[in-house]
Amino acid sequence: MQMNAQSLVRTAGLLLVLALGAAAPLVAQAQDVVELTIVAKDGKFDPAELSVPAGKRLKIEVRNEGKKAIEFESKPLKVEKVIAPGATTTVTVAPLKAGEYVFVDEFNEKNARGKIVAK
Repeated sequence: MQMNAQSLVRTAGLLLVLALGAAAPLVAQAQDVVELTIVAKDGKFDPAELSVPAGKRLKIEVRNEGKKAIEFESKPLKVEKVIAPGATTTVTVAPLKAGEYVFVDEFNEKNARGKIVAK
């Protein structure tokens, strides 16, 4: 089957429209993710409190700049990760309802505490 130039252009245009339509949800999802960075050092988190909009997924980068391993843990966020000294990890969290979500270094729970406040 041979296509004339006009049919070929229409087919290419249709494919482009379909491809852009399929990509739109991916762009919308990327905008619905809030990226945060938390640094663990000297037995503390910096920042110790972060504010985020409610209803958005979170991508949290946790960097351990200390000399010992930490265990980044948050029962409300359903996260638990051991991070070696000098290492970085990323955790993704489902959209949060308004409220406060505590996180700790379980290896140093007394001092290394923080919270995420969703508004």
